[in-house]
Amino acid sequence: MSSKTKLELTWIGKENRPKLEPRILLGDPEKSYHAKHRVTDRDIFDNRLIFGDNLLALKALEQDFTGRVKCAFIDPPYNTGSAFQHYDDGVEHSIWLSLMRDRLEILRRLLCEDGSLWITIDDNEAHYLKILCDEIFGRDCFVANVVWEKVYTPKSNGRVLSADHDHVLVYARSPKFISDGWNLLPRSEEQKGRFRNPDNDPNGPWRTYPLDVRTEDGERREKYRYPVTLPSGRVVRPSPGRHWALPQERFETERGADEIYFGVDGDAMPTKKVYLKDAKQGVIARTWWTYKEVGGNQDAKREILALFGDSGFITPKPEKLLERVLLIATNPGDLVLDSFAGSGTTGAVAHKMGRRWIMVELGEHCHTHIIPRLKKVIDGDDPGGITEGAEWKGGGGFRYFRLAPSLLEKDRWGNWVINKQYNAAMLTEAVCKLEGFQYEPSDTIYWQHGRSTERDFIYVTTASLGHDQLQQLSDEVGDKRTLLVLCTAFRGKPDKFPNLTVRKIPKQVLSRCEWAHDDYSLRVENLPKAPRKPGQQNLFGEETAR
Repeated sequence: MSSKTKLELTWIGKENRPKLEPRILLGDPEKSYHAKHRVTDRDIFDNRLIFGDNLLALKALEQDFTGRVKCAFIDPPYNTGSAFQHYDDGVEHSIWLSLMRDRLEILRRLLCEDGSLWITIDDNEAHYLKILCDEIFGRDCFVANVVWEKVYTPKSNGRVLSADHDHVLVYARSPKFISDGWNLLPRSEEQKGRFRNPDNDPNGPWRTYPLDVRTEDGERREKYRYPVTLPSGRVVRPSPGRHWALPQERFETERGADEIYFGVDGDAMPTKKVYLKDAKQGVIARTWWTYKEVGGNQDAKREILALFGDSGFITPKPEKLLERVLLIATNPGDLVLDSFAGSGTTGAVAHKMGRRWIMVELGEHCHTHIIPRLKKVIDGDDPGGITEGAEWKGGGGFRYFRLAPSLLEKDRWGNWVINKQYNAAMLTEAVCKLEGFQYEPSDTIYWQHGRSTERDFIYVTTASLGHDQLQQLSDEVGDKRTLLVLCTAFRGKPDKFPNLTVRKIPKQVLSRCEWAHDDYSLRVENLPKAPRKPGQQNLFGEETAR
């Protein structure tokens, strides 16, 4: 098979795609929260907590946040077949793949060019998810599969082997940033301790690296195999197939500067001194993350217990795990997105680290757990997690939003009509979003509700417009601008006005979306399966009854 052949994962119902309604977001000042005063000049207040179905919420964010998210971290239901208190984690495999595909496609669009996606998952779906992400992002955007040691004692109830790890799949938005744009991790005290100064070198602590290397370049190998006389008087050369890393002249220069080390007795093979002061300011992250480094399940549970008592969350993530992700993938001020907020760990950690954040959660624990947790963070009353290490003292805030109801609903005769919960402003904003216009109502020009360009505008009204009203609109718009007019009815022939495009609502948008569909959550009962045809094979090659 050619290395360029594109592999695709297939499953039942893959061709079925939802026609998502781009809902508007409704702010709620009562549930929003901010510190009573600024703690530092770097306090961030424009964070967002969104209550609602996460697929609809991602669609709602798409217009304003495409290309703006630096890091998306998601901890989706693992599809293990276990019913959890806060969500049902046992969706039939093909439905799970469809729901993940729909979310991943929007997440990719939300990421900025140098952004990245991090997904925690276990063995049940990790390898299917890897192929799915390869298809959506491209295999050349795959960065790594991090293995996180989530438990440190064997599980006595393991089926055959104790499952002690989860996966963290990492993808870059663009292949151009596979190697660039990632941060080093701060050196631990143990790593700093590898630099010592046994010879009282005035340049400070150092460690050594071998000076002999392997090469396939025969000419270079012979040129760099010069003899070296050790301080002990013994003459050495590199072993067969290897050569010195430095040309002889530079070797002698660095030897004279006491930057070559020959061992305590001066009789060891030469090595290169690398000083702590000259070394990189951090270390590259490995793909094996131990519980000692980033915490495990028990650490996460202790953090949640300290905040809420016995909350029912059985799969929270430790704050140090999120800290590690954000240290590598972001810088202060960058935007972090988590569309499976759970207990709110991502937002709490991002807040303490000075990152902006958006979280989405549908469950009622958005109100019973996430909001109280974030209030503690903002008030400086959360002493656990990474608080001490981040030197967090409180500050900042967030705004709470909920998804608006569907724009259209059916009346008692089964006809689609504008939802009665929509006022004029909500209707205008929703139609602007549907039509791809930025909602920017003018304070002085009544028909300028939004714009797509500097000369193209939209006007939304529930009135019925006659010929005289359309003529007046056309005159005011002029011949250098265009206006999309959406109204409940109109009379006359709007084609006579070349600068106007007149359409009826809801007829104009009726076929655009799945209206009044409020729940795309990962639960089987919310989504119908596509029926299999007799004789069709399922995912495991088994043939259905004829």
